[in-house]
Amino acid sequence: MPLIASLAYAQSSPPRTYGPDPKLPPPQPAKVKNFSKAGKWPPNAAPKAPAGFTVTRFAEGLVSPRWLYVLPSGDVLAAEASTKPKPPKTEEDKEKQRLLEQAGNIRPSADRITLLRDGDGDGVAEHRTVLLSGLNQPFGMLWLDQQLYVANTDGILRFPWDGKQTPITARGQKILNLPAGGYNNHWTRNLIANKEGTKIYVSVGSASNAAEHGMAEEVRRANILEISPDGSGERIFASGLRNPNGMDWQPGTNTLWTAVNERDNIGDNLVPDYITSVRDGGFYGWPWSYFGRNVDDRVQPQRPHLVQKAIVPDFALGAHTASLGLVFYTGSTLPERYRGGMFVGQHGSWNRSEFSGYKVVFVPFRNGRPTQPVEDFLTGFLANPQTGETYGRPVGVAVDLAGALLVADDTADIIWRVTAAK
Repeated sequence: MPLIASLAYAQSSPPRTYGPDPKLPPPQPAKVKNFSKAGKWPPNAAPKAPAGFTVTRFAEGLVSPRWLYVLPSGDVLAAEASTKPKPPKTEEDKEKQRLLEQAGNIRPSADRITLLRDGDGDGVAEHRTVLLSGLNQPFGMLWLDQQLYVANTDGILRFPWDGKQTPITARGQKILNLPAGGYNNHWTRNLIANKEGTKIYVSVGSASNAAEHGMAEEVRRANILEISPDGSGERIFASGLRNPNGMDWQPGTNTLWTAVNERDNIGDNLVPDYITSVRDGGFYGWPWSYFGRNVDDRVQPQRPHLVQKAIVPDFALGAHTASLGLVFYTGSTLPERYRGGMFVGQHGSWNRSEFSGYKVVFVPFRNGRPTQPVEDFLTGFLANPQTGETYGRPVGVAVDLAGALLVADDTADIIWRVTAAK
């Protein structure tokens, strides 16, 4: 594989599937399975950032670091977890599981949270310790009022923690059960608190692609839930979000944003993944419609009264890009133009004849709204766009206390750090 990946694939998803007003093609139902092939970065190689930036390895040798959380101390928590194999029900299931393993999606899950510390400030985490182990596909993390919250795939655990003791030896309390199982990688559950620390928001992806198993399987799913810090008072904050992952508050506002991974099997350019502000009580269409009121005829019985309520997402990010990670840039060390904009980690496609995603993009914001052009910020993860060989795949993104961008590369087992070159 070439050391520096071709960028020819970068705009293979047509521009009409990007932006605030995408021009969507008609549905073309087809079951495309075009999985990538997991590889590893060569020694001393790294993803490519724009001129004027430096990319280094903050930590490596992890096991599927998928999500990141930066503590007030500057320590970084990495959730190490993977999609677990399931007993195949059909030959088609068996083949798909083989392809998911080939892509690096399915592998033994470490099921732990690791604390990483850069004590000397050189941009490399020289101290590493397992903070929690024996978890069940952990993903979202939150430290609030001397309590560490961990979102397992089947519920939220709360551990008393002073932010210093390692490992955590206290027994966790399960404050909320969550529905587990589901389609592909929809096991991830993310967490974020409001600014007052009085409410916690929990993202829960759907159990299916487009409700093919019936809506009884989707209770409390395809939602962002709101709870109190003790797990009580659950309500649906927003619904119809097929697979929401990254969540962050827009700087200077009380507006929550999320990145949503949309549905498969109706064409190379349907349906665009998206980022959107999240309205309290808002309904975003899934499963009956996509990107507003575009009806998905596969879903029966149809619900036209719900489709009429569907909110159009704010900004499309290309079909099947698997846009998962999301963070607003609030640091001060990257150039001024990045401040207030958003970085999005695109894990990469499997349901598209040409590969899309496999990069971190930057979405500029002007007057509080996302705008074009979407910019490639960290590329090179897709080593060979023709064969689908990868060096790695980006997922979670975070901003450390020094203002650098951290990127979790879950198939290469690396956390990358991007800084402005001095």
